[in-house]
Order: sequence, then C-alpha cells, then structure tokens
Amino acid sequence: MNRTFVTALVIILTMAGALLNQSSASSDAARKTDPLAKGKRLFTRHCAGCHGAEGKGDGYKLLGPDPANLTAPATRKKSDSALLATIHEGKPNMPSWKGLLSNHDIQNVLAYIRTLPH
Repeated sequence: MNRTFVTALVIILTMAGALLNQSSASSDAARKTDPLAKGKRLFTRHCAGCHGAEGKGDGYKLLGPDPANLTAPATRKKSDSALLATIHEGKPNMPSWKGLLSNHDIQNVLAYIRTLPH
C-alpha cells in the first residue's frame, strides 16, 4: 500500500469514528432530556421495587400493605395533581420523594406512569 492511501484511510476512519461518537452523544442527550425516558429511568430506580416493573403493585411488600396498582382504573381516574401530591408527600406505607426527586423529576415519573398499559 502506498502512503497516500494509508493516510486517506486513516482520515476516513477517524471521521467515521467522530460521526459515530457525535451520533451517540446526541442519542444520550436525547435520552437524558426526553421526559418519558427520564421518567422510566426514575420509576425503574425508585418505584418499581414496590410497584413492580409494570406498575401493577406486584413488587416487594417492604413497607406494609400491598403497593398501589398504578394501572388500575381507580388510580388512572385520579387527577395528575393528586398523584403528584402522593409521589411528593408519600403515604403511610410509601416514602415521600420530595427530598430525593425534584418537582420536574416527579412530573417525569408521573408522565411515564400515565403510559403504563392497563
């Protein structure tokens, strides 16, 4: 191989790598700013242990009575403000999340909960 060909190949591969890194970075940025994606991450990290991965209340019974089934009609009928207050303030068998999650994070969690299948 001649030196010009090798140099051109190195340049092309370097540019391709830079484009892949840029695409990956923009995908990461989109995931970090997408409210549903962030809500899902937060739900998985903080809520799924008790409420279950699909929000059906079938997680661990660590804090007492069965956790709420977030896909049940009774829960779905509740207003956003009522559910936001519950997440923020907690319940007797559910911790308050206001000390750990920002109001924006709590809204993202609720947005994700609203997408859970029945």
